[in-house]
Amino acid sequence: MYTKKNIPVFLILGVTVSGIALYLAFRKVPFSDLTLYILSIDYLWIIPSVLAILISFALRAYRWQIILEPARKVNFWGAFHPLMIGFMINCILPGRVGELARPAILKKNENVPFSTGLATVAAERAFDVCLLIILFAVIFATVQIDPNLDIPFNQYHLNRETLLLIGAGILKLFALLIVGIIMLSISATRSIINKAIERIPSLFFFASAAFKEKVQKFVSTPLLGFIENFAAGFTLVRYPAKIGICFGLSFLIWCLAAASYYIMAQGCPGIELSFAQISAVMIIICFFIALPSVPGFWGIWEAGGVFALSLFGVSLKDAAGFTLANHAVQLFPVVVAGLISAMITGVNIWQVSYEDVSTEQ
Repeated sequence: MYTKKNIPVFLILGVTVSGIALYLAFRKVPFSDLTLYILSIDYLWIIPSVLAILISFALRAYRWQIILEPARKVNFWGAFHPLMIGFMINCILPGRVGELARPAILKKNENVPFSTGLATVAAERAFDVCLLIILFAVIFATVQIDPNLDIPFNQYHLNRETLLLIGAGILKLFALLIVGIIMLSISATRSIINKAIERIPSLFFFASAAFKEKVQKFVSTPLLGFIENFAAGFTLVRYPAKIGICFGLSFLIWCLAAASYYIMAQGCPGIELSFAQISAVMIIICFFIALPSVPGFWGIWEAGGVFALSLFGVSLKDAAGFTLANHAVQLFPVVVAGLISAMITGVNIWQVSYEDVSTEQ
């Protein structure tokens, strides 16, 4: 977690690394060509593209509201504002700290235990990852990737093998997440975990009774509370109908995200791709930004976009110009909406990024 003093350091570091990453992504594209391309874009297409983005985030908030409902009923705006602030923080600070800010804000505004909110964020991400894995499999079944295609980017080589490696890693992470959710959702399994936690003080058989009491008070009891609150965040698994609704919403969310890319492409010269092809570009970018990245994914997003567009014969200049412009369009409304949500709710975005959200953490 960031501290108040080192946030400026991380911001400066993030901006510096972003600049280096952008240079590495575009060093083969003449600056004059890139500038001419950016100026040639028909920016009227930004309006419907941004609209699709905002609708997708509204659906994300509604989906999170459904996930939260079994544990704690929260109205739409109670879910929307923390979600937008969290995504906005992810755009300006490294380490995806916005995922921790969301449950922290939810605790402050809606009195939802931090661990419960954190579990619902994990559950929400599980839906996203599941849909991405499915769509990724469809892409590999329909799009042929030249095994000789290789784009060097800093320490990475963006090619078919890299994409498969990232996909395998995300699949393992998803499997681990699902196993964890199932284990904590089954009362019998949770009971075994709780009994193991209760026995922690007895492990210090050589210590005094006073020391064991401190271990019980400061270790076992907080852990038991965390486990129960965290499990409450996964209560959704008991409601198959709600899971079905969340999967349906997840599909709509990603369709709208792809639509925003496709709409933006209509105003960009040289990007004459079908909706299915532009969807493939979006999904490949999503997989590449799973790599260690900087705030807002600057640089690695562009490298992934250039790689993805090259699969469909788009020139380096056009791919670089579109990816850079579209990246800005994708992030700008999120940052603006997050700032507005922070002003409406009175959340100090810097404080929520570094403070200890609660002792149960």
